[in-house]
Amino acid sequence: MALLAALLGILSGIAPAGSGAAAVPKTIIFPVVGKVSYENDFGDPRGQGRHEGNDLMAEWRAPAVAVEPGTVRIWTRSASAGCMLYLYGKSGTTYLYIHLNNDLGPDNDNKGKCKPGTAYAPGLRDGQKVRAGQLVGYVGDSGDANGVGHHLHFELHPNDGRAVSPYRWLRRAERLLFSLAEPELARAAAAAPTLALTGKVRSVELGAEGEPGLLTMAVTKVVLSTGGTWAVERQVTLTVPAEA
Repeated sequence: MALLAALLGILSGIAPAGSGAAAVPKTIIFPVVGKVSYENDFGDPRGQGRHEGNDLMAEWRAPAVAVEPGTVRIWTRSASAGCMLYLYGKSGTTYLYIHLNNDLGPDNDNKGKCKPGTAYAPGLRDGQKVRAGQLVGYVGDSGDANGVGHHLHFELHPNDGRAVSPYRWLRRAERLLFSLAEPELARAAAAAPTLALTGKVRSVELGAEGEPGLLTMAVTKVVLSTGGTWAVERQVTLTVPAEA
């Protein structure tokens, strides 16, 4: 199925189609897993100047994932950004993940620190190479977003240069049902994983003779054969081969 094929590509670390030596990939992985609301607020006035990214409003500690393969740099020396991470993508594009979590609970206690397990993925190291879809951090409200609402300020810098609006890339990005940590990636890469989805079928569209059809379902649980079970709340559409 198309969903499994896309997942296998992500697990293998293959760069998305259209990625060039120094060009933004045509398709990236959406940087937050789960329910997200956002708009094209790039360039909107802010206290420190024009807004250089898009704010992705999400639940506290929603997983933030690598949008393409690359190298991460942990940055904690900005009062306005709070807990922040750079992803230097394989394509040459740099991505900024800003306002990551610094709370130990959902009530904005500011008792956590910018460290792995709180702001960043457990065990994540500065300078570590990551794969597309790998867990890198958690959504929060650190820095000058304190108390404003949990969100990821996401920036996109082609060729490691000036920021451009990430909105059109976000609109066509591949959305994941779940994030993967490094041990899970290693297990998945060692075998051909299968994916089991539990939920309710919403609709079925039969294809023309010999053509694939579409099945839409509300997914409540995902089980990966190489290890890992995730409770989710997502509606997904799968391409079903004609022979099925």
